[in-house]
Amino acid sequence: MTFRQMNAKYYEPAAQWTMIFGVIFLCQPWVEILHRYGLTIIIIGLVAFLITSHVPPEPEAEEEEEEELV
Repeated sequence: MTFRQMNAKYYEPAAQWTMIFGVIFLCQPWVEILHRYGLTIIIIGLVAFLITSHVPPEPEAEEEEEEELV
């Protein structure tokens, strides 16, 4: 598995989920430590997403189709 495939399958979704958890942590009132660091978690997820979204996807193999002359 190449880095680009791992990025598309694991790293980019992990960065998105980190941002989502940061919003959830920021909005919940029960655990103070999560509420305190919610914005920091959002920023970490945002930076990770910016990095992972700029990695280009794996180039697709081009299949050359032979055209038949009729």
